[in-house]
Amino acid sequence: MSKLSGLGGRLYRGETSVDFIGRRRRWYAVSGLFIIVSIAALSLQGLHLGIEFKGGSSFTVSKAGASIADARAAVGAVGIPGEIIVQNIGTNKVRVQTGALDSVQNNAVQDALAAKFAVSVDTIDSQIIGPSWGKEITRKALYGLFGFLICVVLYLAMAFEPKMAIAAIIAVIHDVFITVGIYALIGFDVTPATVIGFLTILGYSLYDTVVVFDRVRENTRTITASSKSTFSQAVNLAVNQSLVRSFNTSFIALLPVGAILFVGAGLLGAGTLKDLSLALFIGLAIGTYSSVFIAPPVLAQLREKEPAMMALAKRVNARTSPVSVAAVTPSETGERRGPRNQPKRKHRK
Repeated sequence: MSKLSGLGGRLYRGETSVDFIGRRRRWYAVSGLFIIVSIAALSLQGLHLGIEFKGGSSFTVSKAGASIADARAAVGAVGIPGEIIVQNIGTNKVRVQTGALDSVQNNAVQDALAAKFAVSVDTIDSQIIGPSWGKEITRKALYGLFGFLICVVLYLAMAFEPKMAIAAIIAVIHDVFITVGIYALIGFDVTPATVIGFLTILGYSLYDTVVVFDRVRENTRTITASSKSTFSQAVNLAVNQSLVRSFNTSFIALLPVGAILFVGAGLLGAGTLKDLSLALFIGLAIGTYSSVFIAPPVLAQLREKEPAMMALAKRVNARTSPVSVAAVTPSETGERRGPRNQPKRKHRK
């Protein structure tokens, strides 16, 4: 920890620096690769929506030692078409999710599960979810997403500046798109808990980005008057000054989320905890990346195109460019080389 604090002090004072802004094309290339993979996954596989979004039937059997293999075999014997999702819930429950079923198919699945696990049909928790309910959930989630983005843009534009708001929104869209692409690539189920996790990602990503932008605002408050550094150099210093704080905050945030993911999904088998914590874990990691490698370079690129910042860059470059005196020729200075003619002295007799 002492080494980390020492490194943080050197980064804050500018004694040690990582060129985040100058290497922005490298970071853009990495993000572009993830985005291409996400687009391919969404186009080829698509999102694996849960029954809450596309409708279907759910059957939960409470039985000690209930296994996924037995439940899948029982439902498979009925001949239910479509994909069947079977999950363990804790140590004594198994849940089976199917597509939309009619009353005959619904009763046949309950009878098969009751016979397989030697339980009464009345003890099987059966739920039928229509597709209209899933469409309503999707619509409300999209309304919440767009409303959130509009409020964030207005707040950042008033509290900071419009171009900071643009850079922050680009970083947020970057985070959500890659997270959704990872879900499509690996085949994770998208449930209402996943949507909650996505919305939480937006808040955390913006929190980390605002911390960096606040440092940028402090470093660039009088930048045109001092002419000591360009805007990109001031942004790069701000990122280095916030680097240790961003790392510590993200690491501490990932620890409890990882614990929830391990305990909820690995030990308890709780599907809701798994869906929520999985979205949070992926989103927190990507949000930390975008707050350092995406949002500040985008902001610097937008601001460097302003006439005032272009003039500032010229002044800074003129101050820091070394002037070689040896390159100046005598004809340019109007001076003559060689001994100077001294006036003759008159000697008195």
